[in-house]
Amino acid sequence: MDTEGTYDARGTHPERVPRPAGPPPAAPPPPAPPPYAPPLPGHAPAAGARPPLAEWLRTPRPARDPGVWRYGHTPRPPEKAEGVPDRSLLVGALISVLSALLLWSLWRNGYIPYRLVPVKLFTPGEWWYPGTFGGPRTIEGSDALTVYEAVLFGLLVYGCLRLGNWAELFRRHVAARGQAFLALATAAAAGLAQLLVWKDTVPVVRPVLILVASVFGGEIYQSQSVVNIIYGLITLGVLWPFARLGRWRALFAARRTARASDTPGVPPVPPGAPAPDEWPELRAAGRTDAAQALTAEVRTGRMNDVDVARLRHAWTVGRAHPERLAALDEAVLRSGGAAALHPSGARDLPARTARHDLLTGQVRVGSFADDPHNPYALRGSGAALEPALLGTSLLAVGPPGSGKTARLVRPVVESLALQALAGRAAVLAVGAAGSPLGPDDAYDVVVRIGDPASVHDFDLYGGTTDPDEAAGVLAEGLVGDVPGLDSRRAATVLAQLIGPYRAVHGHFPGVPALRELLDGDHGAADALRTALAAGGHTVMLRELDARTRQRGGPGDPGPVLADRVALLDRPAFAPFFATGPEARPFSLRSLEHLPLRVRIDLPERAHAEASRLLTRLVLAQFTAVAAARADRTLFVCLVLDDATQAVTAETVRGIRRLRSVNAGAVLTLRTVDDVPEALHTALLGGVGCRMAFCGVTTWDGKRFADVWGKEWVETREVAQHAVFADQPFTRALHGLRKLVTGKAVTRDAVTVRRVERERWSASELAYSLPAGHAVLSLTTVDGAHTPPLLVKLDG
Repeated sequence: MDTEGTYDARGTHPERVPRPAGPPPAAPPPPAPPPYAPPLPGHAPAAGARPPLAEWLRTPRPARDPGVWRYGHTPRPPEKAEGVPDRSLLVGALISVLSALLLWSLWRNGYIPYRLVPVKLFTPGEWWYPGTFGGPRTIEGSDALTVYEAVLFGLLVYGCLRLGNWAELFRRHVAARGQAFLALATAAAAGLAQLLVWKDTVPVVRPVLILVASVFGGEIYQSQSVVNIIYGLITLGVLWPFARLGRWRALFAARRTARASDTPGVPPVPPGAPAPDEWPELRAAGRTDAAQALTAEVRTGRMNDVDVARLRHAWTVGRAHPERLAALDEAVLRSGGAAALHPSGARDLPARTARHDLLTGQVRVGSFADDPHNPYALRGSGAALEPALLGTSLLAVGPPGSGKTARLVRPVVESLALQALAGRAAVLAVGAAGSPLGPDDAYDVVVRIGDPASVHDFDLYGGTTDPDEAAGVLAEGLVGDVPGLDSRRAATVLAQLIGPYRAVHGHFPGVPALRELLDGDHGAADALRTALAAGGHTVMLRELDARTRQRGGPGDPGPVLADRVALLDRPAFAPFFATGPEARPFSLRSLEHLPLRVRIDLPERAHAEASRLLTRLVLAQFTAVAAARADRTLFVCLVLDDATQAVTAETVRGIRRLRSVNAGAVLTLRTVDDVPEALHTALLGGVGCRMAFCGVTTWDGKRFADVWGKEWVETREVAQHAVFADQPFTRALHGLRKLVTGKAVTRDAVTVRRVERERWSASELAYSLPAGHAVLSLTTVDGAHTPPLLVKLDG
């Protein structure tokens, strides 16, 4: 495996790295598939349906609120106040046009008195016939009247546009249809305006010619070139307002930039900004050869999004360890996009069912619904999860069939698996055998407990060699859910047995041997005592004697531990949980340093109680291993497809600690009642992300409503009061109105006040959530958070 030293960790040995889930390939891996961005959800991706890698790299990813899908995000236009209805808007525009036509007709036909008084006040009197209604007497008077009428026509058009609210009509029904329709509509309007102007239907050409002659003299029209220039300026003057309305300049600039782009369909780079597909961070560091090699890989289609994320992460890690940069450069020049490969040699998953963006680490799980509960700016935006959110842990509650596995767990596991291939994360997915958590080829290790064909067993002791640490974790998994039983006493009992056993045999006891010791088998105890005495293990002999004295006393947890261990001492589990030299266990400590993709299949149908016990044990081991890591640069996440009866008081405390150690957990429950009632508040308060699926009960809804709290809202109360008239004529009008409408005359009294209400009530969560929706609240490891938002799931 060509890791180029990128993923090597101190203190690890080759024999500690678990084998892949499938057989090793007999030949080198085939060339990478064509470049692609994250595929469309809901089906296996096809390379031809994905945008090119260069386009994927250049697509903007603006910073947004937590949980917003950033890839290609476009902010929503500002919210507008409730405007005039379309019907009223159209009627008003029509009335304004008819009124303007009527006024212009009255003006042209001389029905408006004193219409020439203003122009006569500013022109010589000899230009006009005497009297109030006298018309122009000279050519100069006729020219002045022509200009005067053109000015009045312009004012009439302006007033018509303002009174008819034509600007809102234009924005709502023309500009809102997109740039293409806007340009086409304004071009058609410009053509109509030119026709009316040159047909002299609209007074523009003659007034302009008169004004030019009055300023420069009539001799200017003796030159045909000057006349052509004036006509051209008139044409441009008529086109200019339509060009501004249609934003023709921006349209031409966008088309010109698209034609000038070096790659068809690739978004242009802003002026002065480096192109992301040219690896500017490598060029800035002086590693031009490596940058050019990777740029060629991108543009020739020999890389994918996983390669980009992996190499960027390797470069980031290499900057902290300069001695590795030379080896990384050499690997890039030799292997291109295949440098610094994941230990498995894989460069992608066999199939994807969700949209992923590896540059931001996000996976899209849905979109924020257009609902009053959601802020206006977020409605319609994509909803996404990422390590910064999963680091605070996520709890999802919903009945069977609500989509927890298909629309949440599977996309999250896929995202973490892709990030594991990029060297940035490790994922442990736990679910019942047959759960749709992805094919075996998508994992490095698959542990099928109860299946004889499984390549790996499971280490009950978590890979530790400390008897006290192993006993504490094992006790939490065995009896952590037993009410009234202190898991610390159970850990003491286990330590008193497994410690002496390890001192004699060099390894912890297997399930049959542990069951014999917990049951108080005298033969096993005597044999262990004899071996301890012969080996000189005085301290361990004293531990075993203490256990012998305490056996059978009041409150002894031994019998309960023996009963729980008996669940694992079944014929189906005989090949598993072995601890001797021939054992092949998988230990969660492998996740400390390696970006592994691990899946554990539990025999939930045939051995439900044993599966729940193992789930508790995995959760306890994970929280212990994650907290004890020395190197926390790798994000580690546990995904439990069903956490029923797996949560204990100790694991809740462990989940709270995950946020500070770059780790997280995703837990799903059918109902909150699957957790002991005493832990409801602690669990809901200990996770940063909470998700309620459609179909939750009102009891579960009440718990979520309490966690999400209340907010101040503005309410409007409208009361109708009867109107009593004192005058006879008014009473007659009111009586006539009541006779026609059948309703009494009333007036509205509006009261506006601020009240505190629940963000989501229990009834809304139980009965108002549509199918395929969930309410999601998010918190980042930095403390940024979002209110509970309604999400339409499409994962």
